Amino acid sequence: MRLLYAEDEPAMAEAVADILTYHKYMVDTVDNGQDALEYALNEDYDGIILDVMMPRMDGLTVLTKLRSAGKRTPVLLLTARAEVTDRIQGLDMGADDYLPKPFVMEELLARIRAMLRRRDSFMPAVLEAGDLRLDPSDVTLHCGSKSIALQNREFQLMEALMKNPGTYQSADYLIINAWGYDVETDANSVRVYLSGLRRHLEELGSKVEIRSRRNIGYTLAWEE
Repeated sequence: MRLLYAEDEPAMAEAVADILTYHKYMVDTVDNGQDALEYALNEDYDGIILDVMMPRMDGLTVLTKLRSAGKRTPVLLLTARAEVTDRIQGLDMGADDYLPKPFVMEELLARIRAMLRRRDSFMPAVLEAGDLRLDPSDVTLHCGSKSIALQNREFQLMEALMKNPGTYQSADYLIINAWGYDVETDANSVRVYLSGLRRHLEELGSKVEIRSRRNIGYTLAWEE
C-alpha cells in the first residue's frame, strides 16, 4: 500500500514515516501543502494523511482542491485543532477520517487500516436515468458510446438529480449536495452549472432534459 504523508514538523514526520515503513507501507513524505497537492494529483496513492496546519497551503485547502479535481483517494486529516466543529468541517469537505493531535501511534495505524479497508470494499454505484449513466469511478457521464468527464460540481449536481429523477429539487438542496453547508453561494451558481450540464446533454445527444419550475426547483425528465 502506498501512502502520501504531509507533515511540516520534521521530527513528527520522520517518526511516523519510520513506523509506517516498518508496517510495510510505502510512504512519500512532504512538508507543505503545495507539494502535497502536486504529489496527490500526479501520483496514484492508496491513501493520503494530511496535517491541517501546513505552510504554503493548509490541509483543508489541499483536500478541497483534490475533491474538486475529482480525486477520490481516501484522506485522513491530522490536526491539533480538536474542536467538534473543526472535525465536522473537515468531514463535510470530503475527508474520510479525522484524528486529533497528539495521537497514539497504534490508533493512527488502526485508522489507516480502516480507511484502506473501506477503500478496498467500496464499489461506487453507476447511476442510470433514461439513456444516461453516471460513473463515480471516473466522474464521467455516458450516453451510448459517447462520454464526457465532468467537473466536480457538475458531477455532484448530476448525481443529486439522477438519484431522484422526476422529483423537483430546490436550489438550496442542490447547493448543499454540491458545495456543502458552510459556503457562500446562491441559486445563480446552480443555474450556471446546470446550464453547463444542459450543454453536455446536447453534446451527448441524450433524450434526458434538465427541467425547471419557478420557485420549485429542478429535475431530470425524458420521453420513453
